[in-house]
Amino acid sequence: MRRYQLPPLDLLEAFEAAARHLSFTRAADELSLTQSAISRQIATLEERLNVPLFHRLHRALRLTEGGQRLHVTAGAVLQQLHSVTEQLRQTPRQKTVVVTTTPGFAGLWLIPRLTSFTAAHPDVDVRISASLKLVNLDRDGVDLAVRYCASSTAGPQAAKLFGEVMTPVCSPALRKQAGKPLKRPEDLRHHTLLHTEAHDDAQVPDWALWLRAMQIEQLKSAGSLYFSDYDQMIQAAIRGQGVALGRIPLVSHLIKERKLVAPFGHNMSSPQGYHLLRSAASERKPEVNDFAEWLLAEAISAQSAHKVER
Repeated sequence: MRRYQLPPLDLLEAFEAAARHLSFTRAADELSLTQSAISRQIATLEERLNVPLFHRLHRALRLTEGGQRLHVTAGAVLQQLHSVTEQLRQTPRQKTVVVTTTPGFAGLWLIPRLTSFTAAHPDVDVRISASLKLVNLDRDGVDLAVRYCASSTAGPQAAKLFGEVMTPVCSPALRKQAGKPLKRPEDLRHHTLLHTEAHDDAQVPDWALWLRAMQIEQLKSAGSLYFSDYDQMIQAAIRGQGVALGRIPLVSHLIKERKLVAPFGHNMSSPQGYHLLRSAASERKPEVNDFAEWLLAEAISAQSAHKVER
C-alpha cells in the first residue's frame, strides 16, 4: 500500500494557481495552459477529493471552506518543494573518486604521489580504501581498484600499471653493522628476516621464493619478524630491525632517499604486478577518468625512473 495517498502534483499546482488568482484564466496564463485545461484539472481534483473547492459565481470564483484549507497547505508545500529544488539545482555535484588497493601500494606508492593530483584537481575528493579484501566495484560503490595479482588473473578489462622486481633491502646502518656483513646473499644468515603474514586474498611473493631463485633455499636466518601489512614491514626495515624483501617500484623512493639500501643487487622478477580496474558506473564520471589517466602517467614515470641503488 502506498504511504501517501495524494493527487497528482500537476492538479495541485493548477489548483494553487487558480486559488491564488481566483481566476482560471490567470492560472492558465501562469502555467502556459488553456483556460479549459485548468478548468478540467480543477474538476478532476474535486472529483478525486469528493469535495467542491470553488464556488463558481458569475464572472468570479470563491474558495469553499475545503478549498481554503487545501490552498493554505498546498501553497506552503509547493513553495517548500520549489525552494528545495532550486537549491539542489544550484548545488554543484560533489566530485569524488573512490579507490581500493592494498595497504602496501597505498602507503608506499600512491599516497606519496597523491599531492600532484590533488594540486591539479582541488575540487575532487579522493577516498582511498586500503585493504587486502577484494571488493565488488559496482556493488560497493568503488570507482577504481589497483589489484596486486598475476596478469592472467587481472581480467581482460584491467590495465597493467607495472610489474615488480624483488630485492633484499635494509637500513644503511644495518648494512654497516660490525661483525654482521651484508655483502652477498649468504650473509643473510647473520640477520633477522622480515616477513608479511600470508593472506587468503593476496598471494605475496616471500623469502622462500627469492632464496630458491638464489639457490640458497636451505639458508637459516638469525631470526624472523612477521607483520600483517607490507608497509609496516618496510617501516621496520627502515628502523634497522631486519632485512626485508623489497618490492620495486614500491620502495624505489626510499632507496633513492637513502632510507633503505639494496646490499646485494641480486634481483628477481615477481610473477605479480599492479593492475588498474574500474567500475562500469565510473565511466560517466570525468573526475575518475582524470584520476585514471594521472595514475597511468605516474606508473609510466615510475618505470622510467626506476633504478635499484646499492
